[in-house]
Amino acid sequence: MDLSSINWLLLLASLMVAATPILLAAVGELVVEKSGVLNLGVEGMMIMGAVCGFIIAVETGSAPLGFVAAAAGGALLSMLFGVLTQFLMSNQVATGLALTLFGLGLSALMGQGYIGIKAPGIGKLDLGPLSDLPVLGTILFRHDAMVYVSIAIVIAVWAFLKFTRGGLILRAVGESHDAAHALGYNVIRVRLMAIAFGGGCAGLGGAYLSLVRVPSWTEGMTAGAGWIALAIVVFASWKAGRIIVGAYLFGGITVLQLNLQAAGAKIPVEVLSMSPYLITIIVLVVISADRKRAAHNAPADLGKSFHASH
Repeated sequence: MDLSSINWLLLLASLMVAATPILLAAVGELVVEKSGVLNLGVEGMMIMGAVCGFIIAVETGSAPLGFVAAAAGGALLSMLFGVLTQFLMSNQVATGLALTLFGLGLSALMGQGYIGIKAPGIGKLDLGPLSDLPVLGTILFRHDAMVYVSIAIVIAVWAFLKFTRGGLILRAVGESHDAAHALGYNVIRVRLMAIAFGGGCAGLGGAYLSLVRVPSWTEGMTAGAGWIALAIVVFASWKAGRIIVGAYLFGGITVLQLNLQAAGAKIPVEVLSMSPYLITIIVLVVISADRKRAAHNAPADLGKSFHASH
């Protein structure tokens, strides 16, 4: 194995790109879970965002319009989950799993005529002198706009949850929906808004895969990214700031295993390919070992249905 063939600066830069779709999906799911809703349909919303964004980008020739369509597609699919769980009181876990299966099937149908077509490029931002900085310029300042948008969304979510009245209401609904209802807050409306936001973010994450990272359409191209996003929310202990750490850690492992394969590592390719998922599982097991701490950080009413007459 020749480690000298690995360009560590490019590896660190690639880490940010690899982490972006998971970061977007995870921060959306964080908001959803903070409202007390457990939506396991992240994978389905991501793949719908990927296909909607790709189709609109190809048809219009505009990648930014593709991202807008992806956010709308993800949010629209999430509203199906919202109606089923908030109005029809269906089980959140079962509905989320069904949403993933539905999204995977529908996206495969919608994308039939777009296999093998190349998406229009989004291009990298020109940050002037910052891009020319030694070391930092290569790692931090030579990316496309969506890398910085994802970081901005995380910062905005952190500030919203910590400093705003709306964030306080959202957290109150997640901690005790009955108490929030007694105070006059519309629990279902708050949760539906959170679900729509989560769907939109997941859609953006999916579109980043089909418009930037690949950029083309293939069935099932999310390849478990939605499940990793769900795991990262737990890894981050439902704190927005730690979402970045979790996403970049997974992105780093993903990029590293690809570089190790290219460097001729004497480890079976299958083992290297599964390593990001394996390490995610190990981290979750370690975190879950302290059950009291994990339960303390999770919203108290997470996964519980609400009905105003109760």
